[in-house]
Amino acid sequence: MTDIKWRVLVSAPYMQAEMERFKKILMSEGVQVVVPEVNERLSEEELLAFISDVDGVICGDDQFTENVLRSAPRLKVISKWGTGIDSIDQETCRELGIAIKNTPNAFSEPVADTVFGYMLCFARKLPWMDGEMRKGIWSKIPGFSLRESVLGVIGVGNVGKAVVRRARGFDMRILGNDIVEISKEFIAETGIEMVDKGELLGSSDFVSINCDLNSTSYHLMDDGEFQIMKDTAFLVNTARGPIINEKALVRALREKLIAGAALDVFDEEPLPKDSPFLEMNNVLLAPHNANSSPEAWEHVHRNTIKNLMDILKGTE
Repeated sequence: MTDIKWRVLVSAPYMQAEMERFKKILMSEGVQVVVPEVNERLSEEELLAFISDVDGVICGDDQFTENVLRSAPRLKVISKWGTGIDSIDQETCRELGIAIKNTPNAFSEPVADTVFGYMLCFARKLPWMDGEMRKGIWSKIPGFSLRESVLGVIGVGNVGKAVVRRARGFDMRILGNDIVEISKEFIAETGIEMVDKGELLGSSDFVSINCDLNSTSYHLMDDGEFQIMKDTAFLVNTARGPIINEKALVRALREKLIAGAALDVFDEEPLPKDSPFLEMNNVLLAPHNANSSPEAWEHVHRNTIKNLMDILKGTE
């Protein structure tokens, strides 16, 4: 029997679902695993109940606040299952010498597929025709072609680039906006036109949010932005909920400033049962599931464990 060297909290729901398989690997490395009950993510208060004696964490979008981090004297590494690390206080981690590891570009392909799934639903009216047919109503709801549409991509990073490459296949005009300069090679490859946010919002039939959540993107979409958008345009958010001011989006939808929205992510997850989005027939909703891909999940499972062990064993 391997001696216990480290105690590790596993709070990432996707990893928890595979713990019977991966627990043996971790135990063989001398890891004692702590697996709490998690409903999507752990709050600050919930983390405080487990964090005081752990050496490492495999986490999802748990709230690693300054208070949590300062309550974890043994913590050496936070290995994020996935890419986004916006729920972790990175400044405090740097101060305390806690390593943050993730898997960049983990879900670009399935997320980009999801963006196009939503766009095709809105353009071809598929969910609405299906709903009418199930009511016995033979109604030919008018749709349109993606080729006739302009796509605006806010955030042309790994996911944004995957979205853009798909849009090229649909022969769409593509507008992009990013605070980082995009390479001339990618622009030449795809024909994307890099423009300011106002021009993108005013010209696009679809606006896809694909940027990270940080201090520059919090409530990037607010009342003013929805005023600029076409009243026939659709918003797709598969990035992070707080990039959009949800109250402003609700107002924009109710006042018909935009035609609809597809949301995979929200301010509060799971989505509250009293959310106004649930009552809107021009909104498509999903439970933060755009990353769904067995191949991508398996890669992230194994890379997350590798990231954890590299730090604990001092091999990185």
